[in-house]
Amino acid sequence: MLVWIASFPRSGNTLLRIALYRRYGIRTSVIYDVDGVAERVGADLVGYTDRPAPLEMMRASSDLHMIKTHRQRDTDVDESDAAICLVRDGRDALVSWARQASEAEPGRYEDELRARIIRRAAIGTGSWGANVLSWLTPPVPHRPVLRYEDLAADPVAAVERVVAVVAPHLAPRSGAVIPSLDELRRTDDRFFRRGHTGTHRDEMPEDLHRLFWAHPDNVAAMRLLGYDDRSAV
Repeated sequence: MLVWIASFPRSGNTLLRIALYRRYGIRTSVIYDVDGVAERVGADLVGYTDRPAPLEMMRASSDLHMIKTHRQRDTDVDESDAAICLVRDGRDALVSWARQASEAEPGRYEDELRARIIRRAAIGTGSWGANVLSWLTPPVPHRPVLRYEDLAADPVAAVERVVAVVAPHLAPRSGAVIPSLDELRRTDDRFFRRGHTGTHRDEMPEDLHRLFWAHPDNVAAMRLLGYDDRSAV
């Protein structure tokens, strides 16, 4: 059995994987050749495991395999595959990704943010709006949506809700403790950054905010998710 953990970069995928590992003992793999997050913050913190087999074998297995991806829904994803679709306000996700990309050169932050807002590609990560829409349209019961703000506020309840949909046979561990964002920041305060919603309000310049809303796919995804607030502050 194969379940995707799908999100645009910097939407809380690592926090979700940590919560899955702590609450259910599920180790997750990635669609990529290397898990850069596990290498950075620790495989045991994330609950990382190597991808054990080709996708078709994992899909046909009676064992549960969860795979992280930041890619748009593509030909690797079978229509019958379950997925946890983790979403975050696109402006916050883009701000966070640009901050991460400019860690070594903070002066490049606005250039990195602009590049991520205007990026367009039919394959791979793509734009924020196109990525989200690829996973959420058409809506299907086996691809439940999980909002970042719900995950951050109550990871136990949030994870149990989506696991009940994609892997209802799993039973949670008793006494499992999921680290708080403050605890995770002590591990790596540049990777686990501010962590709250609305960070774009003081980190996205007005011209780049307008640029974000100039793209129809962003508008459509924001409306679909109920984030259609065009105020910059």
